[in-house]
Amino acid sequence: MLQFILNEQNIDTDLPSGMTMLDFVRYHQHLTGTKIGCREGDCGACTILVGELINNELHYQSMTSCLMPIANAAGKHIVTIEGINFPDGLNPIQQAMADEGATQCGFCTPGFIVSLAGFCLGNQAVTKENAIAAVDGNICRCTGYKSIERAAYKIADLTKTKNNSQTIDFLTSNKILPAYFSTIKNRLEKLQNETLPLPEANTKIVGGGTDLYVQQHDKMTTSASHYFFDNKALKNITIADNICTIGASVTVAELLSSPIINKGFPSFPQYAKLVSSTPIRNMATIAGNIVNASPIGDFTVFLLALNAKIVLSDGVQKRNLPLQKLYKGYKDLDKKTEEFIEAIEFVLPDENTYFNFEKISKRTHLDIASVNTAVSLQLKNEIIETIHLSAGGVGPIPMYLAKTIKFLEGKNITEKNISEAIEVMWTEISPISDARGTKEYKTLLLGQLIKAHFIQLFPQQLANKIIV
Repeated sequence: MLQFILNEQNIDTDLPSGMTMLDFVRYHQHLTGTKIGCREGDCGACTILVGELINNELHYQSMTSCLMPIANAAGKHIVTIEGINFPDGLNPIQQAMADEGATQCGFCTPGFIVSLAGFCLGNQAVTKENAIAAVDGNICRCTGYKSIERAAYKIADLTKTKNNSQTIDFLTSNKILPAYFSTIKNRLEKLQNETLPLPEANTKIVGGGTDLYVQQHDKMTTSASHYFFDNKALKNITIADNICTIGASVTVAELLSSPIINKGFPSFPQYAKLVSSTPIRNMATIAGNIVNASPIGDFTVFLLALNAKIVLSDGVQKRNLPLQKLYKGYKDLDKKTEEFIEAIEFVLPDENTYFNFEKISKRTHLDIASVNTAVSLQLKNEIIETIHLSAGGVGPIPMYLAKTIKFLEGKNITEKNISEAIEVMWTEISPISDARGTKEYKTLLLGQLIKAHFIQLFPQQLANKIIV
């Protein structure tokens, strides 16, 4: 029996745990303000807020309900557009959208409003830029975004004096959100949810579901699954002897908020901004990106350049495997059916390590890569002592460019050596033409991105020397 709070109502349900929250709220709770759009997490029409207790504090995030199994709602507060309505008029978020003419057909509007409510509840700095970032997963096809931006700016101004430690009190006392929000923390503390056992054989493991529910929506609703998203043992990011260990269920958003990750990768917020949208980053797990085995998996490519290892477990025995050895062919993994990823390990970059990630897609943001690549290297006396270079979109698997790496090791960083390395790279990739570009385009693009790595990392040596 799953227990959670939906808006103001306590829910106890024995419906299939794989049912999406979108279908649950619309067809079983008849809350039709949450819209069905793409069912792929791209449009934001189905956006909800998910509140949970973390270290005895209540935190809210926006998520796309079309990709969220109700199992992942256990012990949480789920908020739909109906849950932020006032009985006697519009709330200030809705009023700002109306005043600025930020809605036309209205289909997308609930998602925008829910995302902006998430901004109000969040702990990020209250800036206009962050207000706009909060709706980066919402698409409007009618109005144009300037009116939506103006509404978001109004909401940022409305909440600029809030104290993050008393956010809910501020929002309820100023009638930005309904008063019942102030009761949720105590109500969640009283909910009891069973800790699920380790998965049985032939049971599908589900993390955030951001790929599985796109590819297998109908199947996932009724399949026997084990849900790892809230497994606290798999939620940690730790550092010991400079080895960073990321639990399998850590999300991209949790990486973004981690002091460990931000220390090792000062540019991580810029890298993450190229990957999906805020609601998806709040849901997508790192292990899910790895086992999905997409040839263009952004964080798979990121981790390959760190020479990462994964810890595989069947619940009894564990084994370590270099990430580069996991992929045997397209969607073919060196992983037994009963095994699951427990953790990812890598040496955290220090001040002597140069790291960079590049991605090109048809849209700058919120799009699948045409080609992506990452590099990590260390120098000794201006010579490349160690280097790891990865690429996606240029073969059937996420690629660790072993031949190119071997060529670059022991060489200094010059235009000639980089150009020759690119020629070596061409011999070990096998791109195909598809909707994201021709094989010729991808081949040339990866070469340009490898140049970009070195220009970004060594601008004084190369910025005016490499022809891009």
